[in-house]
Amino acid sequence: MSTAGEGRQQLDATSVLNAKRTLLQLLARAGVWSGDAEELIGFVEAGALALAYEEIGAAGRRAPGGKGEPYASGWLDGARAVTDELGAISERALRHAVASDPSLASPDERPPVGRTELERTNVAVTPLYLSFTEVSDLDPEVTEQVLRAVLRTMSSRQRAGYAGRLTGFTSDHRARLERLYAEYGPGSPIAIHGRYSLIHSPTSVAVMERLATAPADLHEEWDAAELPPAWLDGLTTAWEASG
Repeated sequence: MSTAGEGRQQLDATSVLNAKRTLLQLLARAGVWSGDAEELIGFVEAGALALAYEEIGAAGRRAPGGKGEPYASGWLDGARAVTDELGAISERALRHAVASDPSLASPDERPPVGRTELERTNVAVTPLYLSFTEVSDLDPEVTEQVLRAVLRTMSSRQRAGYAGRLTGFTSDHRARLERLYAEYGPGSPIAIHGRYSLIHSPTSVAVMERLATAPADLHEEWDAAELPPAWLDGLTTAWEASG
């Protein structure tokens, strides 16, 4: 059957909800708690809206030519109104996804770190780490403890966008990080030095981002988590020496 005459293909609200419920059921069968699944789906929904906002905003800055100044002015005003509303919808969707904990008064608070926040951050740091070095047998395997301390320095809203922040950090400091991992990381002459053990863990990327962004908060949360002070001192030394 041809769909050529059916016009633009769009999902109706019922079909979208059905797809979401189906995904929740499939994730539940895989052992993913419904609250975690809802949160992840919420981030995907908010992200899709944010990307649409950026794309439409870029297109909306150019009015069709050849129709005169009054038309162009009205067209741009209308496009701006649409993109502004889409941006507001995207913001509300993100707030809803972030504030999934009913006890959380504001997404700018620092609530306890959730399981999906840990997983999202771990998924983000691993490929970034491997872009500088290789898997190390000397990884101290304290991923959860370290990432929990890192995330405790941020609000829920900041945690939601942390993968993007990490990508930006590694892009801005790529040459410096390449020097650091070459001199102190796996395969370096000081690979077995305990002070630099955390450089053998993917979590080191997140720790260095916090050292560069919020060092006081990181030290506070590091001490509260009772993580080895030498690891943080070693990363600080390596970061400063590679600058």
